[in-house]
Amino acid sequence: MAHEIPCWYMRGGTSKGPFFLASDLPGDKATRDAVILAVMGSPDERQIDGLGGARTLTSKAGILSLTEDGSADLDFLFAQVGIADASVDTTPNCGNMLAAALPAAIEAGLLAGDHGSTTRRVRTVNTGVIAEITIETPFGSPLYDGDARIDGVPRPASPVSCGFLDTEGSVAGSLLPTGNLRDAIDGIAVTLIDNGMPVMIIAASDLGVCGDERPEALDADTALKARIETLRLKAGPMMNLGDVSKKPIPKITLVSAPRAGGAIGTRTFIPHDCHSSIGVLGAVTVATAVVLPGTVAYDLAVAGEGDLRTLSIEHPSGEFSVEVGLEGTRVIRAALLRTARLLMRGSVPISPSIWRGPAA
Repeated sequence: MAHEIPCWYMRGGTSKGPFFLASDLPGDKATRDAVILAVMGSPDERQIDGLGGARTLTSKAGILSLTEDGSADLDFLFAQVGIADASVDTTPNCGNMLAAALPAAIEAGLLAGDHGSTTRRVRTVNTGVIAEITIETPFGSPLYDGDARIDGVPRPASPVSCGFLDTEGSVAGSLLPTGNLRDAIDGIAVTLIDNGMPVMIIAASDLGVCGDERPEALDADTALKARIETLRLKAGPMMNLGDVSKKPIPKITLVSAPRAGGAIGTRTFIPHDCHSSIGVLGAVTVATAVVLPGTVAYDLAVAGEGDLRTLSIEHPSGEFSVEVGLEGTRVIRAALLRTARLLMRGSVPISPSIWRGPAA
């Protein structure tokens, strides 16, 4: 008989995937990853035999547990699940799925919600980044209906406020892992930066594109994608990430002058496909580059002034507003708005050939 694992299928920002309690999954990492792959239907480019949506943004999972050392209220382990390959990568952050972690934990009974609104500190176990998350919880339960809108999601929903502290070098070890505001790879100027997400920033014009093309057009440009991948593979070791040939990081963001009144225009590859939006921590990292004189992004941006700035990062689906707090030239805080929604609750049956459950 198949063992059934409780599951809460959530949308977080512009991503979605199943959430599990760590206590319901195998303690052994290899078995745990095999279970997650089976849940998502990987490896298979269609993920036809699982819950995955056959796209990077919909092939994600979250694992929740209580924080034991008192540094936060909730631990969130993010998993980027391979689609055509059997990989479960817990190296990167994901700010979109993070937005769903607190409501999922309350839905699962792991945490109790407050009456009115609930604020908790959530640690992304992957990198140690802690975010203060606030959601609306009338009568102690998550509210999903509301008036907050984010580009890339068709319906308004209840707001999820995410405030990030001390995200510099979360994966690469430092904000500028090479120590430089810009480097050159194969004669192309790049900014290699990590303020929550390792990103290689390149001026779109340096690769022969405008930067306002539709994602489908950029995806169809095989020569462009091959060149970007060559640059990415060389950037990996420079960013202390090692061989990135099988990793989703660093992300690649092509930047251009803003066209819709924002701070900068972007087209982001994660890592091989051009996406219709930009990730949460990717947007935070690009916004950081926007306000640092000397970066590739700064040269093209409308960076604004003052110690507290709201920067609109333009992307194919609209814009992503990031509020950054500066101390001199250092970004000390980043805050943003997301939404989340419970899509389904239930259980996922796991074949006995993969795991027979804790009793076994």
